[in-house]
Amino acid sequence: MKTTVSTKDAPAAIGPYSQAVRAGSFVYTAGQLGLDPATGALVPGGIEAETERVLLNLKAVLTASGSSLASVVKTTVFLADLAEFPAMNAVYAKFFPDSPPARSTVQAVVPKGARVEIEAVAYRSRR
Repeated sequence: MKTTVSTKDAPAAIGPYSQAVRAGSFVYTAGQLGLDPATGALVPGGIEAETERVLLNLKAVLTASGSSLASVVKTTVFLADLAEFPAMNAVYAKFFPDSPPARSTVQAVVPKGARVEIEAVAYRSRR
């Protein structure tokens, strides 16, 4: 069974997609940007601030789905500039201090002029 997930604690989708989809024991999130959920604007402060906001948005979507950052098994990170990888990675490491998920990182054109976008796959306990 497939169920869509939506929360006001993360930015609304900017297109025809869901913030996340639950399918069985797994949650598949859409890519999250460093958008402030209250204003919809990209947070100022560079790659570090954007990465933190992205991960807080991801956490909110996962919480709404019945999962958590601790349950993430795979992420994909899209960076506008791979030269910013070390700065993004330092912030990312704070959100996944133990048993970090598998990860791929690619350089890409990120929507809305953002520097970073992250999507995740996580498991969840059946409720």
